[in-house]
Amino acid sequence: MPDYELDDAYELKSPEDNRAHYAAWSETYDGAFAEGWGYVAPREIARIYRQEMRDGDAPLLDLGAGTGLVAEHLGGLEADALDITPQMLAKAAPKGLYRRLIEADAMKPLEMADGAYGGVISCGTFTHGHVGPAALPELLRVTRPGGLFVCGVIPPVYDGQGFGSALALLNADGVVGPLSFRRIAIYEGAEHPHAGDVGLVMVFRKAG
Repeated sequence: MPDYELDDAYELKSPEDNRAHYAAWSETYDGAFAEGWGYVAPREIARIYRQEMRDGDAPLLDLGAGTGLVAEHLGGLEADALDITPQMLAKAAPKGLYRRLIEADAMKPLEMADGAYGGVISCGTFTHGHVGPAALPELLRVTRPGGLFVCGVIPPVYDGQGFGSALALLNADGVVGPLSFRRIAIYEGAEHPHAGDVGLVMVFRKAG
């Protein structure tokens, strides 16, 4: 089973690279990748959000929503999709999972009001060549006080891109509440070079 799509994704460097890569990948993403590779991280992250949520944790922003794999497991929670690639959002649209489909770069200012969301969920976005911790202040701005964050990251990116220190500073400054982490499998039931990859899920709330 080829793994060039994922390895190429890990080498992306710019928003333009991301748009081009995922535009081409959008046609086969759900089938050849998500199903063929046994990609279960979206299911697991959605499960954690539903376990942790309380009244007020919706609507939520699905950051890097892609084709809607996370929202398929949210049990109908009200959500908006944000992604940099219009072709991926076009694949999500017919599924009817979202209130809104928002094409935007999460590393730039977002056109949402302060406190527009009750939480943020993300799978496969905080990774190599994608969105880094510099996006966190803007995501916190558009989330109401007390809002829930459940965001996946892989350990090399957590260490290498400075998520640990960024979150520690936000916690020290009283911007976010206590942090916890969940270990998840990213894939199951398929044999390929990344089958044993491990994911971390960052779970915290905006203070307030």
